[in-house]
This record gives sequence, structure tokens and C-alpha cells, in this order.
Amino acid sequence: MTAHVDEARLEEYMRRILGYMTGSAVCYGIWLGDELGLYRVLAEEGPARPDEIAAKAGCNPRLVREWLDGQAASGLISYDADDDSYDLSGEAAMILADDTSPVFTARAMNAVGAFYADFDTLTAAFRGTGALGWADHSPRLFEGTEWMFRSGYRLYLPDWIAALDGVQAKLAAGARVADVGCGHGASVIAMASAFPNSRVWGFDFHQPSIATARKRAEEAGVTARATFEAAPANGYPGSFDLICFFDCLHDMGDPVGAARYAREHLEPDGTVLLVEPFALDDHVANLTANPVAPLFFHASFAVCAPNSLSQPVGAALGAQAGEARLRKVFEEAGYTRFRRAAETPLNLILEARP
Repeated sequence: MTAHVDEARLEEYMRRILGYMTGSAVCYGIWLGDELGLYRVLAEEGPARPDEIAAKAGCNPRLVREWLDGQAASGLISYDADDDSYDLSGEAAMILADDTSPVFTARAMNAVGAFYADFDTLTAAFRGTGALGWADHSPRLFEGTEWMFRSGYRLYLPDWIAALDGVQAKLAAGARVADVGCGHGASVIAMASAFPNSRVWGFDFHQPSIATARKRAEEAGVTARATFEAAPANGYPGSFDLICFFDCLHDMGDPVGAARYAREHLEPDGTVLLVEPFALDDHVANLTANPVAPLFFHASFAVCAPNSLSQPVGAALGAQAGEARLRKVFEEAGYTRFRRAAETPLNLILEARP
């Protein structure tokens, strides 16, 4: 077998594997740095020496120096050998230290950690029915998912609303909005903050997430116009001008049923806003030309498809369903209009109307 191996290709493949191992380790370091507050200390105090950083963060100085060197070797922070100090650039601070920044990403590493924490339960799902419900994952997943999307919602949501036909004016004047599968409420809070004349209801079947969402709304000062209730995608009350599914429809066991239920709870001139992971419809092109496909496929087999398989119908659309498959879901659910309103490197923003 080894006699037919191309040594150059073998070496290139091994470099790729080592790169993936390194990326995983760096993600771990980012997760740890956020958890311990080390990035915030660097942003506030840098440039600073390891002992100073450790003292400010309340951490062991020897371990902190090792962490700092790992961060510097990864190109995430800078090191000045003349005074043995480490520093965090302004751009890096926005991504790693400032959780109010629209590009803050460090806390999303909780989701990466959850993948490893759930390894045994996921392998059992692979060897069994494929089912692994959302509530059966490590709680780290819920926090990581919140912070994976929270920054993007803050940054892009007003533009997404503006791209919908007539919706921005409705929300500015005062409308009723439902966010189905709201999780920790990041999208609800973003809409309630941007459109103070509207009322936004967040629904999720996961009670612990609803409890966290209520706390987030209190912290943001939007409790007067943001309400959270535990309810499934086919069991929430009320009628709405806008019903939203943010990065969640593909996780549901019965996406057609969820879309049909939403149509039944829309006002006659209402709109569905569907935000889904970016994907190309052509399968080969998606595998070879979509830079976010590796991330989303791995999240899909670890979280999205197993959750869908744990529920009735078990459609398991997956996190790379793509616009064409999603269009079929809404056509089957009785919608007559469906279009791509916008896109980002991470998301497709789709509009559906009865």
C-alpha cells in the first residue's frame, strides 16, 4: 500500500491535519481566555508583563505565561521581547475582549467545547437512532450558540428587516413580532431595541433557554416590549405581522409543519423572516466553494440533524439545506411567495409570504 503513496501529497495532507489540530487547540485557548477574563485584562492593561496580567486576572502566573505564549504564537496577541510584555490590538480586542462589540466571537467557543463534552452521547446517537435532543447537550452549547449568532444579529438585523417588503415601516410604527426558536433571546432583544414601538414575543421549547432570555431582556432594559414563553414551534399563541426563524428551522423535526403553523398565525399581509446558514444549492459546489461549509456540516452532524431526528417527523434538513430545499419546505406549507432578501458570509436571509 505505501509503495503507491505520493509522498508530496502525503506531506500536504499531514500539514492539513496538523493545521486542524492546531485550530482546535487555539479555539480551546480562546475559550479559556474569555472564561478567565484574560483578554479583558490585556485590553485594559496592555502592554503588560505576564505577572501583571496574572495578578489582575487572579490566575496562576506560570500558567498565564504559557497561555500568553500560545496566544502570541497563534498571532492573536503581540509580544515585545525588550520589556517582556504582551499586548492586544484594538481590532483583536473587538473580537476577543469586548462583548458589546458587533464582532465579538470569543464566547462562541463554548459551542466548540460542547462538541467535545458531548462526544460519548453523540457516538451513541451515531450507533443508534441518530437522535440527540437539544436539551441533552452540554449547557455550554446553549451559551456558545447564543454568542455565535448574537454579534451578527446586532450588526445585520436592521439591514435584514429593511430588505423585507414593507416590514421595516410596520415595525417602526408598531407591530407584533414572533421569534420562534428564540434560544437565549439575542434576536428578540435586537429587534426590541431597534423598534421600540413594536412588541416581540420569543418562543422556545427549551425552558432553561427561556429563563436565560428573560435575564438577558432585563439586562438590556427591554422587558416592556420583549416577552418570552416556553412553547414549541407548533404550539405558540397569537397572531403576528412578522414571524421569524433565526438559524433554527433546519433543527426542527417537522420544518414543514412549523412553517405551516406560522402561516396560520400570520396576519393576512404578514411575513416570515427565515435566516438559515449560508449554503450553495449545488452539492459539489457547496463542498468545494463554500468556505463556511466545513463549520456548518460539523455542527450539523453534531447538533442539528440529531435534534431533528429526536422529534416527530425527523426531517433532518441539516445546517446546509440551501435555498432550494427551504423553498420547497415553504411551498409545501402553503406559501405562494419566497425569495432571497439578503445574504452574509454566514447566512441566507429569506422572505416568505402566504
